[in-house]
Formats: sequence, structure tokens, C-alpha cells
Amino acid sequence: MGVIVITGGSRGIGASAAEHCAQRGMGVILTYNSNADAAQSIVQRIESAGGKAVALKLDVADISSFEAFRETVKLTLQTNWGINTLSGLVNNAGYGLFNPLESITESQFDGLLNVHLKGPFFLTQALLSLMEEGASIVNLTSATTRVATAGVAPYAAFKGGLEVLTRYMAKEFGDRQIRANAVSPGAIRTELGGGLNDEFEALLVSQTALGRVGEPQDVARIIAMLLSEESGWINGQAIEVAGGYCI
Repeated sequence: MGVIVITGGSRGIGASAAEHCAQRGMGVILTYNSNADAAQSIVQRIESAGGKAVALKLDVADISSFEAFRETVKLTLQTNWGINTLSGLVNNAGYGLFNPLESITESQFDGLLNVHLKGPFFLTQALLSLMEEGASIVNLTSATTRVATAGVAPYAAFKGGLEVLTRYMAKEFGDRQIRANAVSPGAIRTELGGGLNDEFEALLVSQTALGRVGEPQDVARIIAMLLSEESGWINGQAIEVAGGYCI
């Protein structure tokens, strides 16, 4: 089924997606920024289950490193799988920041911009030459683009930009049969933004039709599906995976 790249694959949704994709027979190149041990743990879990994965270091905010990363991916594909192309890219890496509009600093604003919009834009551009005809791109956005949540305005704005960018990717890459879709998680039990305390989780549960917050695997299954042939006629879409949040 080919080899995919998942950014931010050492924890949370990215790690779960890496495992689900490997279970479907995909080779996985997962990236990490600082926690090499966590990334290697995911690789070992995938390989102990019969899959194949490699962890590579990448800071998605460092645009200048993308050309070298592309060459590393190219070498990794040849060395580990004996191929030269990617079948998928998941722009997942990210972090949360809770801060009201009135107190956001320019540095905080730029940090979120670089990771959540600028990084995915230029990483996709850098890896495009390695992507095979019929490949699939999945961009992780957020339900905060639909339901305003006080304190996350820059994060939500850039995720909204990534959702728009997804449609343009689908339009411009269509001549190569490359699909692009966005997955928009609701409240998920991960470490993003410091995780969920009991009070906040209870509030989110009360606003969700299915009566719970999501788990990483709830989103990972959809990512894996969008990278698979069964979703071959889904393109340019934003799919909210939130259990019926604020409907």
C-alpha cells in the first residue's frame, strides 16, 4: 500500500495514526521534534505487530530544513522499502496555547503560525516531488474553526487557514490524481495544550451528543481511511471527528 509520512507521530493522534496505518499495511515514516525515545517506542510497537516504520527528526517550524528532510525521506524510502515515492502525507504536528486575544504576543502568534499553517504549506511543497500519482494528503485542522472557544484564537485561525489550503491542494494537485482532505478533531484526550482537567472534560462531555470526549484512535481511524483506496472519491473535504460537538 505504499509508504506515508506522518508529522508529529511520536504521541497523541499522530502516534495512533501511525499504528492504524501500519495495521493497514502501510509503511510509516513518523517524525518527532524532541522526544526521540517516544518516537522509537512507536516504531517498536509497529514492528512488534508486524509492520514497518522509521522515525525521523523534523521541526515543522523550521522551513529551511525541509529540503534536507526531503533528501532524508528519499534515502529512507530507498534503504528501507526499495522504492522512491510516497503514497501519503499527514500534516499532524502541532501544539496548543491558551491565551486570550488581548494578551497574545507576536512571538506566540508567529510560533503557532509557523507550525500550523506555514509549516504544512511548505512541507507539502517540499515533498510533492516524491508523491506518487494517486497519493493522499491529510491535514489535521480543528473543530475550533467551527465553534469559537475563547483563548485559542490564533490556533483556530491558522487551522481555518489550513482547511482552506486543503481545498486548494485538492484543486491544484488533481491533475496528478493526488487527493487532499482535512480531518477536524473535536475534544480529544491528548497532551495538546496541557491535556484536559476534570472540570473542562465535564463541560466538553455535556456539549457532545455521544456523551464523551474523543480518544486518539477515534481520529486515527479516519486518517487511515482517508489514506486508503476505499476513500478514493473523497477529495477537498473537511471531516469533523467530534462525536457531535455543539450540534
